[in-house]
Amino acid sequence: MKRSTRADGKKGDAKPKMMGRYIVTDPKICHGKPTFRGTRIMVWQVLEQVASGMAWETIVEEWEGSLSKEAIAEAVRLANQAFLEHAHEYLVEPIAA
Repeated sequence: MKRSTRADGKKGDAKPKMMGRYIVTDPKICHGKPTFRGTRIMVWQVLEQVASGMAWETIVEEWEGSLSKEAIAEAVRLANQAFLEHAHEYLVEPIAA
């Protein structure tokens, strides 16, 4: 297996990785940021649209059908999972009792 050296000096695989059915990371596409498979649409872009309250049908239309509602749902599920696993890292200060 070929390994590459990352910018931080650590060794890592230089192969695309599936994060789910619709989301992939590939060091050769968008600097390895998660994108929707077969596109250069970054997951964070779609999550921002969801967070702004945009209807999923409108999001699909804005991306000209390059992603589906199922792909959006997967992004939301993965974001939820990441939040649940890392929420403690974003605490600003404890709440007074």
